[in-house]
Amino acid sequence: MSLRQPIFSIVIPSRGTRPKSLKLAIKSVLGAVEACSDMMSQDVELLVGFDGITGDRVVALENVFYFDLPADKNWGNAPRNILLKRARGEKVVFLDDDNALVSSAFDTYCKFFDFEMLIARIDVSQAFECSYLPQDQPGKSLVRQGNIDPLCLCLSRELVVVRCGGWTSKGGYEADYLNMLQYYRRARTIKVVQDVVGIYDAGQGLDEHGLNFRQEKLLKAGIKSRPI
Repeated sequence: MSLRQPIFSIVIPSRGTRPKSLKLAIKSVLGAVEACSDMMSQDVELLVGFDGITGDRVVALENVFYFDLPADKNWGNAPRNILLKRARGEKVVFLDDDNALVSSAFDTYCKFFDFEMLIARIDVSQAFECSYLPQDQPGKSLVRQGNIDPLCLCLSRELVVVRCGGWTSKGGYEADYLNMLQYYRRARTIKVVQDVVGIYDAGQGLDEHGLNFRQEKLLKAGIKSRPI
């Protein structure tokens, strides 16, 4: 039985080394769908792309799709672009495998559905000194290095895939910012809201060998990541 055309495509690049965190990420999407009165499970597809590894199929549902992709090892950039080409939803949401959506995320996405680029807040208190990103500072662009994460965004697929050509790997670790800046510059309609849609590092510490680059750096410096 084929699924109907989804409204949202959730793009999840995964290193394949944190299955518990990935399960949490997927479950957070499913929980947010269930919590939204305007949504049905068929309205969302979850696209998980494993970077050079045969990853665990941690949640088996007909709207969760897994892809074992060629090794890229470039901060999830190539997997994101491949998954975007497979995305069928009108809207695109980026979700790393160690992050999570909050239960009200789709309420926010649906409320501002008509905007090509929605910029919402995310809880970063488990990773940084500040509680939320992005932070608005007079005289500075909201879309600036270190102030915004792909998790903050809900974007039209037409903007991302058609007009901007997907997700480029240019810049390596800096590719997140460069891609978001391109979307921001080319978006015809942009809405910035104070609603919180995601939790950064929600799955930190769940998988023993799944620390990200920043967490490993903190560990080497003798600084423990904040508990969940």
